[in-house]
Amino acid sequence: MMPLENAVLPILGAVAAGSLIGFEREWRGRAAGLRTHILVSLASALLMLAAMSQGDWAFRALPDENIVTDPTRMAHGVLTGVGFLCAGVIFRSGFSIHGLTTAASLWMTSALGLLFGAGLFGLGLAGTLATAFILIGLRLVRRRLPIRLTVDVDVSWEKDAACEEEVERALLAVNANARPGRIDLTHGGSRIRRAWRVQTTGGQHLKTLADRLSAAPGVVEFQIDPRDD
Repeated sequence: MMPLENAVLPILGAVAAGSLIGFEREWRGRAAGLRTHILVSLASALLMLAAMSQGDWAFRALPDENIVTDPTRMAHGVLTGVGFLCAGVIFRSGFSIHGLTTAASLWMTSALGLLFGAGLFGLGLAGTLATAFILIGLRLVRRRLPIRLTVDVDVSWEKDAACEEEVERALLAVNANARPGRIDLTHGGSRIRRAWRVQTTGGQHLKTLADRLSAAPGVVEFQIDPRDD
């Protein structure tokens, strides 16, 4: 069997990689946070360690049978399984798809765990640092760039209220290229709900939009949802 001391460094490396990436997601308030990323990385490392020592597995081969082990098959299976977990953190809200970055970080964390489990410590460390830079460093860089927010706006008004033009004027004041989306008839046909996607350069414009929608006669409900993955 594999000596326990040979498994310590891969396990520690996988836990460290999962902790670093998971902390960033936890700090951002994402559903898959610190514990989830650590568990994904650790599970991947343990399974790869098991695959690397298949010769010690407790099974008997048939007489005169030659068994060829292939640890890459374990890696393929792990990454495929993690793909189903990643799908659980992706959801749609209006026009927007949320959770893609968290899903990608989970998939990357699994890959890092496999690298540490295979004993590729240098590659695993490089991948961990590169991932941390992408999630943390590039976010800091983006803050120095001109802000460009993509926002989903849902507005509901009474069917008999003549406020649609006022709502559209409020949206066009924020973004002249506001894209209209779905139109729903709700509350037993008494209300109309419409969706738009707009782009803006700052939070003050969103406050102005909220004030104008609140003042529009007939508007009974609205939701302004900035996209942020």
